[in-house]
Amino acid sequence: MSEKDTISIHLVREALLQSCAPGMATTEALNKVGIDPAWLDLPDARVPATAYARLWRLLARRMDDEFFGMDPRKLKSGSLEFLCRAAMAQPTLAQGIEAGLGFLSLMLDHLPAQLVRQQSLAEIVLLEPEPQPKRAFTYFAYWMIVHGVACWLAGRRIPILAIELRSPQPDFCDDYQVMFSDNLRFDRPRTRMIFSADCLDLPIKRNAEELKRFLAHAPANILVKYRDPESLATRIKHNLRQMPPDTWPETEGLAATHCISASTLRRRLAEEGQTYQGLKDSVRKELAIVWLAEPQISFAEIAARLGFADISSFYKAFRKWVGSNPGHYRSLILSEAD
Repeated sequence: MSEKDTISIHLVREALLQSCAPGMATTEALNKVGIDPAWLDLPDARVPATAYARLWRLLARRMDDEFFGMDPRKLKSGSLEFLCRAAMAQPTLAQGIEAGLGFLSLMLDHLPAQLVRQQSLAEIVLLEPEPQPKRAFTYFAYWMIVHGVACWLAGRRIPILAIELRSPQPDFCDDYQVMFSDNLRFDRPRTRMIFSADCLDLPIKRNAEELKRFLAHAPANILVKYRDPESLATRIKHNLRQMPPDTWPETEGLAATHCISASTLRRRLAEEGQTYQGLKDSVRKELAIVWLAEPQISFAEIAARLGFADISSFYKAFRKWVGSNPGHYRSLILSEAD
């Protein structure tokens, strides 16, 4: 992301596409929420996330639809609150997600969904009745609601391993990668979000006061999960992605490239809640997940690319990262729709 706590103007245009008439109506709506209408013509413009949230709420009130008019049936005002109440009444996160998906499947004609658990992996699958896919923004708006509520129910961020969409890749994906996952795949047989199943058994312990606070800040509190682009950890991860893992420097060499001592490097990463080993593991996991989606790349080749001495070391590390062995993960990723 080029700026912290901002949303690309591309997503503003997407939100307006079906929910606001062009011309004076659009100009009036944008001015009301503090977005300069002239920015619509600037491809690199960004707006505060709080302004984007105000736009979402304004359009939802005016249309009586919290889903930007992207389904034949309206997701009427108050739907998010009802979804949260239904979900928080369940004992576990799995049952909370199922309750939420059941509600959304009743409310939206074209986006029925189900939660599927396969050993250590879980996926939320959209069972779309139409042959033609939706546009990417429709899917991402749906994931924003579902994932945002799930994280609130769990009381922590739920890492997304991959998102697959039936739609072709849009011209702009940067914000989607930051909001959800670097691992976005398009033109797939079905639309689904894949994550580790270890969170599904978490108990739900939310009360009415917490719900009130959550709704008071929605949707701003589910819009973005930004990484600080200026942080040392972010810069290190960016640099690691540009190099083969077997050429990654040791701590002392890395510190030298940043013109600081090794002890200072460790201290600054610790201040950001990171370690160098953790950053390397994170990048290795990202690369492994991407390569496992390509069946022509063998496990031995992936292990070698990641700098592991042998396949068994790769298997052990992958199970630690994801909670599943690479073979099971690949079979899930490559499985065709039922």
